[in-house]
Amino acid sequence: MNFPSVPSYGAVMLIPILFFPLSKILSDKGCICTMLQLEYLDLYLIHWPLSAKPGKIEFPVPKDELLAMDFNSVWAAMEDCQRFGLTKSIGVCNFSCKKLENILSFATIPPSVNQVEISPLWQQQKLREFCKSKNIVVTAYSPLGAKGTRRGTHEVLDNETLKEIANAHNKTVAQVCLRWALEQGLSFVVKSFNKERMRENLHIFDWGLSLDDYKKINEIKQRRLLPKIEMVSPNGPFKSLEELWDGEI
Repeated sequence: MNFPSVPSYGAVMLIPILFFPLSKILSDKGCICTMLQLEYLDLYLIHWPLSAKPGKIEFPVPKDELLAMDFNSVWAAMEDCQRFGLTKSIGVCNFSCKKLENILSFATIPPSVNQVEISPLWQQQKLREFCKSKNIVVTAYSPLGAKGTRRGTHEVLDNETLKEIANAHNKTVAQVCLRWALEQGLSFVVKSFNKERMRENLHIFDWGLSLDDYKKINEIKQRRLLPKIEMVSPNGPFKSLEELWDGEI
């Protein structure tokens, strides 16, 4: 099975600030590249399909500062960053099929990557198939549910079906989830500050899931675990989760 390559540097993500030239974020004195001591980035991503008012940098963005993104001008600036050699590739995060179709309708450089929430509990089959048809690499964030973080959930690592599969292979639930993502042809980002868990996360290449394992995983009830209600606002660009995800919830 062929698996996608993963950028050698971590991706840098942004929420566009209204009227601020994105190329300056990478090229000016005190910019991201300078702070990282790099001449260029491997991958530069739009973090969310919305913008924020200029001023203080805060995340999550306060609801009263959420603004609609000018997709055409923001993506044109992203393309400039690639053309100027400031980044090798450009992409997006948290884009639905509909929002990707919008970008692709006018892009001269299509997004290389769409980074989205994916785990065995939220497999995003429709989005993955769409991205594959457009040669967009899908990167899974929170493949373990981001347990222990402010935004995370225990539902992935505590799932009984995944525990049963892990016990059968003498593996951890985390290893099962990462092996599943690998076998799906996904790239993925997983974070830990625990050295032992970091080692465990690497031990996913010398074994595989069975057809019976897949049958069980495919029967897991699907639900978006990180819906991001903080991106929804009565006065913002998305007034409901349905609008934010274009029905992909």
